[in-house]
Amino acid sequence: MGARSKRYKSIKDLIEVTKSYSVKEAISVIKKSKKLKFDETLDIAINLGVDPKHADQIVKGVVKLPHGTGKAVKVAVFAKDEKAKEAKDAGADFVGSEDLANQLEKSEIKVDRVIATPDMMATVGKLGKILGPKGLMPNPKLGSVTSDLKKIIEDIKDGLIEFKADKAGTVHAGIGKISFTDEKLEKNIENFVDAIIKAKPTGAKGNYLKDMYISSTMGPSLKLLNKIN
Repeated sequence: MGARSKRYKSIKDLIEVTKSYSVKEAISVIKKSKKLKFDETLDIAINLGVDPKHADQIVKGVVKLPHGTGKAVKVAVFAKDEKAKEAKDAGADFVGSEDLANQLEKSEIKVDRVIATPDMMATVGKLGKILGPKGLMPNPKLGSVTSDLKKIIEDIKDGLIEFKADKAGTVHAGIGKISFTDEKLEKNIENFVDAIIKAKPTGAKGNYLKDMYISSTMGPSLKLLNKIN
């Protein structure tokens, strides 16, 4: 039996497929199943009772994970003059206007978030076909179109993440690293789930939180009890 097969057997011995785990139990099992050398991400998936094809059932928003994601987030900012300086001073990785648009258009740089000042949206709008499918288009409702660049950049670097339900009504997010303490992961999960509950759209009927699962990058997926606290 190869190393990969042995790993999966050891994981299989740890989990109960039909069981719904408390957050504490699930984190413990996932950490015990870790065999890889790199620091895996802990992911969460929440299946919601919504149909995003209807405007009144779209679930999206932002949430601050109190202990961050553990991932270095690359932020690009569309800004000019004093606002460009503010962005650089706040820790933005890429700052510019037409030159930045050209870099993104040619895929010369890879970024995780894109921010813009209101006056730059004419330039950003031309990148809709590039930024839209990647979920990177700045949105004033999510705080990514703003004149307060210092705050949004610092918040993003400190654990502010966006979320949006996909076509199947599922929200996915990376909520920390396996190396985080159990308490930090539990708090991040609690904050994320609370944000999803608060983002419940007016058109959602019946059971809103259907199923929740957490998993590591290369590990098992464990179903959580719907009651987090």
